[in-house]
Amino acid sequence: MTPLAEVVRTSAQVAGDPGRLAKTRLIAECLRRLEPDEVEIAIPYLSGELRQGRLALGFSTLSACLGGALQMPGLTLRDVDAAFTALKDIKGKGAAGRRSAVLKALFGTATAEEQDFLRRLILGELRQGALEGVMLDAVAAAAGLPAADVRRAATFAGGVAPVARAALAGGAAALAAFSIRVMQPVLPMLAQPAEDVQAAMAQLGSAILEWKLDGARVQAHKSGDAIRVFTRNLNDVTAAVPEVVEALRSARAQSLILDGEAIALRGDGRPHPFQLTMRRFGRKLDVDALRAELPLSVFFFDCLLAEGAPMVDRPARERHDLLRELLPAGIVTPSLVTSDVAQAQAFYDDTLARGHEGIMVKALDAPYESGRRGAGWLKLKRARTLDLVVLAAEWGSGRRRGWLSNLHLGARDPAGGGFVMLGKTFKGLTDEMLEWQTRAFLEREAARDDTTVRVRPELVVEIAFNDLQESPHYPAGLALRFARVKGYRPDKRPEDADTIDTVRRMYEESLS
Repeated sequence: MTPLAEVVRTSAQVAGDPGRLAKTRLIAECLRRLEPDEVEIAIPYLSGELRQGRLALGFSTLSACLGGALQMPGLTLRDVDAAFTALKDIKGKGAAGRRSAVLKALFGTATAEEQDFLRRLILGELRQGALEGVMLDAVAAAAGLPAADVRRAATFAGGVAPVARAALAGGAAALAAFSIRVMQPVLPMLAQPAEDVQAAMAQLGSAILEWKLDGARVQAHKSGDAIRVFTRNLNDVTAAVPEVVEALRSARAQSLILDGEAIALRGDGRPHPFQLTMRRFGRKLDVDALRAELPLSVFFFDCLLAEGAPMVDRPARERHDLLRELLPAGIVTPSLVTSDVAQAQAFYDDTLARGHEGIMVKALDAPYESGRRGAGWLKLKRARTLDLVVLAAEWGSGRRRGWLSNLHLGARDPAGGGFVMLGKTFKGLTDEMLEWQTRAFLEREAARDDTTVRVRPELVVEIAFNDLQESPHYPAGLALRFARVKGYRPDKRPEDADTIDTVRRMYEESLS
């Protein structure tokens, strides 16, 4: 049985090396040393995740169970996996006490390094830079298989771990068992951003343009009368979305896998804010009452399988046309096929005028590349901007180790003075910006802890974002969605920053 210390050591090495090739090599070496059943445990750990999912344990609960670390490692991967499963299963009266007992037993048999690893793993704070692409390459290297074959198998399996176990135990023959099939959700294809319509059309030429809806990504499977609906994270939400199920019953096919968006629309067809749509996907729902209050519409934009035949390798134009043959027009995403930039711009402008967040631009010959940001799909969204003040920054990890990276952003509060935090972001920062801002923040340091440096509120930064949403985590009750740095504004002083009143007005306008 493999010691937990083996994975802890690999995790530290991977986090400390910024190079993708080095990370891949380190993970591959670790995977080769594991037993087949241990692979499915270790793969999530090296990605900073648990195969049991989130355990809903807070910092204070974990801190109370720490202490008394052993000098020599003794925990195995299976020991930890069994403890996490027990924690996930504990429910009902007295659950808090029983969880604490399991945690104390787990931490009491761990070294200090293992305790720190487990604490950060449970809290979701383990950042190793081993994203899915690195993990897939590592599995391929460990098994001696082409990375493309491993990646394709993982998309059909809905994740890396089962494919890793199969590849390491059975090689290429075992990978052949992973294929697209009804009722087995697959990872969705993702898009790359485009700067504007002209750039997108220049890159793709003739293309399919579609509305980009700010809803919930859904993947619908139909086999005869049986229908199931999954989220982009592959969770089964069939019971929560009866409208999607009913819509799929109208399809002129017995066997289908469709990709689409579920969205709550107002009476005039304009979208409700994203967070209202997401109310339909909560854990405890009175579905009938919510449906009456907030009905969902569904718009499908791709066909992955039809009448048992996989369509993922067929060109996008063929899948586009097939979708319109099989479904009623009202549940298909509106689209335009064109090579004309003026027509594309008009379609984009019309989509925005309808209240939607932008458009997708898709190459006519693009296959459906599950789980990847394929070059054949581009997304174009209207972003809004705010000039905000940096309140603090967190130390980076992986390639950004040694730099202050994740920015805490605040709007000016003209009534109470000071600044109101609206969110965090590390996106959009170049290496040059990281280097400059680390020096600038340290010159303005006001306080710090292990992870964060608080700074005097003197630097103004222009932040692009897609939307505002309600959030209990920030004092204003609002948070930025998809925030990214456009650039610093040395021409502006903190008193020139946008106010929280402006932010609240933007949010209220989005509701009207």
